[in-house]
Amino acid sequence: MRPSYIVLAILACAAAAVAALGPMRGRSVQSGFEDLGSALHAALSRFGSNGPAAPTSPTAAPPELTVSQPIGRRVIEWDEYTGRFDAVESVEIRARVSGYLNEVKFTDGEDVKAGDLLFTIDARPYERALEQAKAQLNQANVSVSNAKLDVERGRPLLKNNYISRKAFDDRENLVRDAEALVKIAEARVKTAELDLSFCRITAPISGRISRTLVTPGNFVSGGGSEASSTILTTIVRQDPIYIYFDVSENNALKYQRMSKKDGGRANGMIGAAVGVGLPDEEGFPHDAKLDFLENRLDQGTGTLRARAILPNGDRLFSPGMFARVRLQGSPEYDALLLPDEAIGTDQANRFVYVVGDDNIPVRRTVDLGPMEDGMRVIRKGISPDDWVILRGQQRVRPGQKIIPKRAPLTVSEATGNIDAAKKR
Repeated sequence: MRPSYIVLAILACAAAAVAALGPMRGRSVQSGFEDLGSALHAALSRFGSNGPAAPTSPTAAPPELTVSQPIGRRVIEWDEYTGRFDAVESVEIRARVSGYLNEVKFTDGEDVKAGDLLFTIDARPYERALEQAKAQLNQANVSVSNAKLDVERGRPLLKNNYISRKAFDDRENLVRDAEALVKIAEARVKTAELDLSFCRITAPISGRISRTLVTPGNFVSGGGSEASSTILTTIVRQDPIYIYFDVSENNALKYQRMSKKDGGRANGMIGAAVGVGLPDEEGFPHDAKLDFLENRLDQGTGTLRARAILPNGDRLFSPGMFARVRLQGSPEYDALLLPDEAIGTDQANRFVYVVGDDNIPVRRTVDLGPMEDGMRVIRKGISPDDWVILRGQQRVRPGQKIIPKRAPLTVSEATGNIDAAKKR
């Protein structure tokens, strides 16, 4: 006992003794001492070993918390991926014959059509080669004519035995040899004509052309391989455009089973609707269609390469850009929705507090789904008739009642809460 409490105890005992001895007139000494002992015992009982007993606090009032019933709605779950755009057609323009580059017939970055003239190479060496090939063809034709005349002249001589049969056969063989030389000369003419045509380089496809990689006046090398030929520019077709993305093995199986339930398309996912959104856009405002699936999974990543095609008339998308891709991940089904602020979490589970008729909150473990209009889909754990605490879960005490403030839950309210959280 502390000194201050000892002093108070002594004073209280003395006061009690005086009060007890005051009315002792006419009473026995023994009864007076009995009254004094009772008074001292009552006074000392008011003090504990650590001082006076603390006054008992009144019971705290139950907290008033907002409760609402979950919203029911038919929803579709979506799976999101990261994709990259690629051109439907892409061509590297290379020199097919060697020579000096004379002219560039386009402006860097413009749209060109198939057949438009792009480059010209000095054609004079190839014109001379064509003239030479034609002259050799004429020479071969003359040789054929002379050989045929020799054969015709030899026929009557063979009948009169003026020449031997061997000599006449040699003349016929000269005709065949001359005709073969004619075919060789004709092939050389065609080759020379083809080389001459390669001096005019035209666009093989329609699309947007890149910049000029070689300045006129430079020597360019032609050839049949990328290593030996000079690249001059590139052309890509941008409308329509492809977007490639990788689907996990589990999701690929899920999509296959969904497609069978929806009617069993012959090619599984082919033709499925795909949503596309750029990094600076909200949602998925662009519509595409799945048109290709790789024939096997990548063993290193366990993913399946997929491709969708979409229009690009305004040239918003460019090959190489990244975008967000969305695929339908479930059939349409009935779901219950709650705002995220109504959901609590511990180390292993997500839960909500449900208030029954006795106004005592009960903890329920829930299975969560994706977001829908700013609210969370609750797959399992609650029913449409349950009243769920929306906020203030930290004020809930096990087994203690609350004062429920029932209020309807709206999607606009949940969306507003999400927007306010983003602004903060």
